[in-house]
Amino acid sequence: MYDLVIIGCGPAGLSAAIYAARAGLKFIILEENLAGGQIINTYEIDNYPGIPAISGSELAARMEEHARKLAGDSFIDDTVTSAVLNDSVKKIFTAEHKIYETRSCLIATGATHRKLGVPGEDLFSGIGVSYCATCDGAFFKGKNVAVIGGGNTAAMDALYLSGLCKNVCIIHRRNVLRADKLLQDKLFAADNIKIFWNSGVDEIYGNEQVRGLKIRDIKSDSVSDLSVDGIFVAVGITPASALFSASVNTDKEGYIIADETCMTNIPGVFAAGDVRTKNLRQVVTAVSDGANAVTSVRQYLLG
Repeated sequence: MYDLVIIGCGPAGLSAAIYAARAGLKFIILEENLAGGQIINTYEIDNYPGIPAISGSELAARMEEHARKLAGDSFIDDTVTSAVLNDSVKKIFTAEHKIYETRSCLIATGATHRKLGVPGEDLFSGIGVSYCATCDGAFFKGKNVAVIGGGNTAAMDALYLSGLCKNVCIIHRRNVLRADKLLQDKLFAADNIKIFWNSGVDEIYGNEQVRGLKIRDIKSDSVSDLSVDGIFVAVGITPASALFSASVNTDKEGYIIADETCMTNIPGVFAAGDVRTKNLRQVVTAVSDGANAVTSVRQYLLG
């Protein structure tokens, strides 16, 4: 019987592991992919206090190293397939046919990239359509690409790609970007970045790979073709909460409802990081969640 099972090994889960180890809790942390979550695909992180201009993969590696020094034996590579959370003793079931019983559970499963939902997106996924500029940008060196979105991720993707590609087009549904001003200033200063304002994507087309997309001007409702070799989608994220939504309360977008204490509607079940309701989803808020969650877990275990 464990005191705590942490599901997810992103910044929130790694932070929770560090605090759980320091608190002397008997716990495990389950993860099906590489530790670090979404940040391992981030080209540069410049807003984490004390560590300016670090790549996401390096920051993730440092976090994992720290957590493993304290609780290396607690890391388990496995996929959670289902969970029984409403009882006082929680049961976590995995793909390796393991059943982990625990007094408390922390859901730190993060979020996944949101899709455009347009014709051609799934067809050309991996052969011209990408959701990770740092993963796939090198395949389009010297070519023309498009970035869909207007937030920080879209801006960082465009800036990264501008150093590799011939031309980068940003397609954004509004007439202003949501990205931080510092990023916007860099975008506007780049010679090979062009922004299509008030525009959406109707279709992605090609032959054996992407050849272009159809852009709709939202104001005039006119449709035009843009010839590109690659398309990078950065239109937000979807919480990875489906596995638990039958038990814990979620909002209309699927985020698990939990406040700064990270407590959900079920006693002994907590949520941290990008999977929970919050105003700001950043690395710094995720690691804060991990610390807060373990504090709440300790209080719960003490009764």
